[in-house]
Amino acid sequence: MPENLTGRPPVVDQATWQAARDELLLREKAHTRAGDVIAAARRRLPMVEFDATVKVVGPDGPVPFLDLFQGRDELVVYKHMWHDGAPHQGQCEGCTWAAWHLKDAAYLNARGVSFAIVTTGEWDEVADFVEFMGYEQPWYSVRDIDGPAGGEMGYTSIYLRDGDRAFLTYETTGRGNEVLNSTFALLDMTVYGRGENWEDKPEGWPESQGACWYWRTDVNGEPTWGGTGRPVPQWTRPGVTPEKTLGRKGHHH
Repeated sequence: MPENLTGRPPVVDQATWQAARDELLLREKAHTRAGDVIAAARRRLPMVEFDATVKVVGPDGPVPFLDLFQGRDELVVYKHMWHDGAPHQGQCEGCTWAAWHLKDAAYLNARGVSFAIVTTGEWDEVADFVEFMGYEQPWYSVRDIDGPAGGEMGYTSIYLRDGDRAFLTYETTGRGNEVLNSTFALLDMTVYGRGENWEDKPEGWPESQGACWYWRTDVNGEPTWGGTGRPVPQWTRPGVTPEKTLGRKGHHH
C-alpha cells in the first residue's frame, strides 16, 4: 500500500513508480508529437512584408531594421515593454523574465538565426538599462514605429529576409512567450510546480499564489510587488540598492 505523507506524493516502491512514470510518458510523447504537428502548420503560415529600411536606434545610432538580421536570413525578436522615465527597478518584470533567459544566442546564430530585443524607450534610457542588466544581445529602440518592425510590445516575433526585403512570419504573446523561459519548463516538472493558483494540484499541497508572484523580490529575497521590489535578476547586479518606489507614473508606493 502506498504511504501517504501530508502535502506530498504517495511513497511507493521503484516498480510501482516506474509503471506510473511509463504511463505518463505515453501522454508526454503524444503531447510532443502534437506540438510537432502545430510547428509544421506554423511553417506553412503566410507572411507579411514591411519596410525593412525603417530606422531603429541602437548603439551606433539610427540603422535600418534590416541590420537586425546581421546578414542572416532569419531573425527572432523579443519586444520588451518600457516605462518612460522609470528607474531600473520600475521596468517590466515580465519582459525581464523573458530577456534574462536568452542572454546567449549562440545556438540560434549557429542555425542561421539572429536574435535581438526591441523596445519603445528613448535610446539613452534603454542603453543605461542594458548596461546595468549586463545584457550582451543587441537592443534597439523602435519608438514611434508602427507595424511589424515595432507596434505593440510583449511579443516574440519571427522574421524572414529575402535580400533587402523583410517579412513577418509569426508572432506570439502571453503564454506563447514561455518558450523563452526554461525556468517554467523546469518548474512544471517539480512536485509543487509554479506555485500559482490556476494550477491543478492535489488536496493538501502548499497554498498557491497569483500568477508570477515570485518575479519581483525585495532586498531580503521576499516576493513583493510593492515599491521595495525589483525584478528578481536585478539583485545580482553589482552595486544594486534597496528601493522605495517603482518610479512609474501613477505607481508610486
